[in-house]
Amino acid sequence: MRISLILLFTLCFLTGFSQRPDRKLVQFSGVIMNNDSNTIVPYVTVTNISSRNQIFSANYKGYFSFVAHESDTITFTAIGFRKEAIVIPQNVPDNRYTIMLKMKQEIINLPVVQVYPWASLDEFKREFMAMKFADDDLENAKKNISKDKLLALSASLPRDGREMQGYNFQNNHYNLVNKNINQRFANPLLNPFAWAAFMQQIMQGDQSRDKN
Repeated sequence: MRISLILLFTLCFLTGFSQRPDRKLVQFSGVIMNNDSNTIVPYVTVTNISSRNQIFSANYKGYFSFVAHESDTITFTAIGFRKEAIVIPQNVPDNRYTIMLKMKQEIINLPVVQVYPWASLDEFKREFMAMKFADDDLENAKKNISKDKLLALSASLPRDGREMQGYNFQNNHYNLVNKNINQRFANPLLNPFAWAAFMQQIMQGDQSRDKN
């Protein structure tokens, strides 16, 4: 009985093997490019899943070349790109099959990560329990409007638009007033101080002549 089962299994195996056509070897080569920008995609992982997941790699120019069989399924994977797969056709001429594969970029939205200044949850708990809070909102308001607090803020805060407008208006008015005064006294005939000095010099000259 055991011998009969062994013979039957062997016969089925040989029959199935004889019905399966032998696949020819093919030199499979190609270049991998970006579908959006037509640029080279380097170091793509090429896997022949029909031949025990043999793994190959494209070079920095996106070129690859290895020996495979007809009807083999080849996959292409790279970080940031969608997975692509092709099947080597049968009866290729000269036992060579060359392709130019274009891979599409894949956009992956990562979840938002919030970074905290604590290394662990236990450290956060310790810092949170050690925090000191005011008694109520009124105490916080009193601290914020205290004299020392306001003086410190006034020394560090920049002027707002209204203050700058008033400051510029005051400077312009002062410059205009001083400009008119300077122009008025630039002419010695209109300067009362010059006339006073001139009269004083005349009087001193008369007194000196009387003495002589």
